Amino acid sequence: MQKYSAYGIMQSTMNNTYRNRIFRAALVLALVLCLLMSACGDPHKGQVQIFDGSAQVWITPEKGVPVSTFSASDFKLEGEAQEPVYIGTDFTASKGIDVSYYQQDIDWMKVAASGVEFAFIRCGYRGYTAGTMSEDEKFKDNIAGALKAGLQVGVYFFSQAVTAGEAAEEAQYVIDMIKDYNVTLPLVFDWEHIDSEASARTAQVDGETVTACAAAFCEKAKAAGYEPCIYFYRNTGYYVYDLTKLTDYTFWVSTPGNYPDFYYAHTIWQYSFEGQVPGIAGNTDLDMIFTPVPSQSPQPS
Repeated sequence: MQKYSAYGIMQSTMNNTYRNRIFRAALVLALVLCLLMSACGDPHKGQVQIFDGSAQVWITPEKGVPVSTFSASDFKLEGEAQEPVYIGTDFTASKGIDVSYYQQDIDWMKVAASGVEFAFIRCGYRGYTAGTMSEDEKFKDNIAGALKAGLQVGVYFFSQAVTAGEAAEEAQYVIDMIKDYNVTLPLVFDWEHIDSEASARTAQVDGETVTACAAAFCEKAKAAGYEPCIYFYRNTGYYVYDLTKLTDYTFWVSTPGNYPDFYYAHTIWQYSFEGQVPGIAGNTDLDMIFTPVPSQSPQPS
């Protein structure tokens, strides 16, 4: 049988008292935390979780900006290249490409024969240092070849505008360039940060200015009778543009992957940077245009 000294009994009692105090303090802290969580509610109430191109994050949806109805179940992967194909019922989807000088010479008849239905062609660009506007070296060849092959054609301008006035100037430059061609798809404003160049004239341009530039370009295109469109990557759409001010224009979103996961509604989806298309020697971007299926009127009984 173990014998206990008076000192041991006292030490044990003190230890028990200390443990009881710690336990009570922890209990009180847990109760306070519960009350705080109850008072504050869900920390993400009113938010949605999205993939921004780098990570899953929570955002507060922009009021008045329509939400995309696409889901992963609307698409399946087909063929050796495992390309996404739309199998939903709310839209019809057409397949296309976007090209520039970097694709070099293109055999547009082979492109059309492969099932490509449309092409967005870079018509020009603004330099990111001096800011001079230039015509894409292959623009005339590309637009003439695509139209001759029977493709629907749109054009895009790579913008480095730093003011709304410059963006309007870019739109007029495009309008003058395409006046003799049958351009039936949108005129596209493609503004991008040049991340690797500290000397880029757009390095310090804020989202409010970029939004104003996009609107100025689009309004000029619309006034000339063309459908205006804005091209952007996920993160530009989430963190740069104020989409609430751009809802009158078509969105073309670059989200390479198996389905278009951008949270807000968009008409054109760029789903690959590495497409292989007969008639083009290297890689090319692949796109889809989604056209809503008209709702059926109820049949009279």
